[in-house]
Amino acid sequence: MKFPSEPFKIKVVEPIKRTSREERDRLLREAGYNLFHVPAGSVYVDLLTDSGTSAMSDHQWAGMMLGDESYAGSKNYYHFESVVRSIFGYRHVIPTHQGRMAEHLLFSTVVKPGMYVLNNIHFDTTRANVEHQGAEALDLVVKEAYDPHCELPFKGDMDVSRLEETINRVGRERIPLVMVTVTNNSGGGQPVSMENIRRTRALLNRYGIPLVFDACRFAENCFFIKEREAGYKDTPVREIARELFSYGDGCIMSAKKDGLVNIGGFLSLNDDRWAEGITNMLILVEGFPTYGGLAGRDLEAMARGLEEVLDEEYLRFRIGQVRYLGEMLEGGGVPILKPIGGHAVYLNAREFLPLIPQGQFPAQALAVALYREYGIRGVEIGTVMFGKRDPVTGETHYPELELVRLAIPRRVYTNMQITYVAESIADLFTHRDSIGGLVMTYEAPLLRHFTARFEECASIVTK
Repeated sequence: MKFPSEPFKIKVVEPIKRTSREERDRLLREAGYNLFHVPAGSVYVDLLTDSGTSAMSDHQWAGMMLGDESYAGSKNYYHFESVVRSIFGYRHVIPTHQGRMAEHLLFSTVVKPGMYVLNNIHFDTTRANVEHQGAEALDLVVKEAYDPHCELPFKGDMDVSRLEETINRVGRERIPLVMVTVTNNSGGGQPVSMENIRRTRALLNRYGIPLVFDACRFAENCFFIKEREAGYKDTPVREIARELFSYGDGCIMSAKKDGLVNIGGFLSLNDDRWAEGITNMLILVEGFPTYGGLAGRDLEAMARGLEEVLDEEYLRFRIGQVRYLGEMLEGGGVPILKPIGGHAVYLNAREFLPLIPQGQFPAQALAVALYREYGIRGVEIGTVMFGKRDPVTGETHYPELELVRLAIPRRVYTNMQITYVAESIADLFTHRDSIGGLVMTYEAPLLRHFTARFEECASIVTK
């Protein structure tokens, strides 16, 4: 089906405010040209993130009314624990209020200064939590991931040869764990193949290194395996998930993605020693282990969401809607990262705005222009988010990809609104030479993209 039809009916609607270009221009100036500082009520289509922005189902809302708010031993926790074990298969289930707390608990427990955490590609909060422990986060994705035109079906794969080289170079004793992020968000929402996971597991077995999954978008990754990998066409997504996680020693998850909830996350592990250390830290900073910083009603919504996300009719529409946006943009000549990912379409800002050098933040400039002209909010994934300044020389090390991510919230926008986004971006592409670069006037030492401020350049500077 070319035009993916929604496998749900709409019961509740939320009015969207339309703003003028003049108002959006004023808001941008007040926000220091940082879209994180723009009020959500002044955004027409909000594609900043798919994290925590999903629409919950009637079944989830019904579960919210069954919240058991007991401090210890809530019945909702036991339901949640049962669901997580049935999908992921690990012994210990530790709830947290969101994914970055799961990252913090894991890394503060097992990572020490001078260590290395290896991943296909770390996302921003994952990298920051590793570095906060005085360790180094290394990305070892296959080289094709950095070619926006390459149509490799599994561009999120770990480069297993580089992984082994890195283990031998830095020393096994300095690697507490290896991570695989499914799908690979920073690389364009690209999936990881089951074959690559098996090869990664086999290599790590030889060195005795644990494998931990960042499982934020596990269901989308498993659907891609079903679609693209030989031998899985007739395998239910739930069974694919069980096999995938069987190759790991644990996982962390922000359930605000494929948990279909607005708040929540967890760790699930087999290692008793790690689980004990993490639980002790959890009690200090989050709460008792059977609520982990969440209300009982949130645990219930999360348990039900983890079941719903495995519905293949939902996944077919979900990935089909993202693909629909990407194909419309391609048809309009707009440069995007290919193949189209699972949760977002990524605009290739370096080709969209070839006259703006990376030092003037072309992806941020593109995201600003998209909001100013059409009220659409995306997020920069490029030099602002991943550029690094050398502490000695002050020189900036630029990332290989300069992208604007258009992350589509789950079950929120209709296909007519997605069409509006595609037509707006295609129109902006025809006027791209009018877009100028930006100068950063403030940056924080970590996760600077959340709070950075900018000013517009007086004119476009040619490379």
